[in-house]
Amino acid sequence: MAVSMPRAERRARRARHRPMSDINVTPMVDVMLVLLVIFMITAPLLTVGVPIDLPRTKAAIIPGQDEPLTVSVDAEGRVYLQETEIELGALAPRLVAIAGNNPDVRIFVRGDRAINYGRVMQVMGSVNDAGFKRVGLVTESQGGALSAPSVEKKAQ
Repeated sequence: MAVSMPRAERRARRARHRPMSDINVTPMVDVMLVLLVIFMITAPLLTVGVPIDLPRTKAAIIPGQDEPLTVSVDAEGRVYLQETEIELGALAPRLVAIAGNNPDVRIFVRGDRAINYGRVMQVMGSVNDAGFKRVGLVTESQGGALSAPSVEKKAQ
């Protein structure tokens, strides 16, 4: 004896067991928020990898959209371009090669608190000889944030 189901019941049964075509974005949003927090915490730590004890000042933080080139002088007097150690004589040609024909690139000079003032001035002189006009000395503000009072030199 065969029992036949009415058509309405068969349609209802098929409708209940259809695969869901919506995408569940909740796990993706959770992962993105975790990655955002991780990058927010680690990004300030990745600015420059040369450990330098910067002098403290009350200078304000200079805003800027472009990423500046950083020249660092550590406590032993070694010069670094970004994170790579470089000889002082090779600094100017390397800066020109990186910046190309753009003398308006911002260059930040970071000098250790214990370094001789003359060594920092040698580095700044080398940057100036390369033709760069926007040079700033990076210090640490009273609150612990980095600040760079910009030194803009007029082209003669």
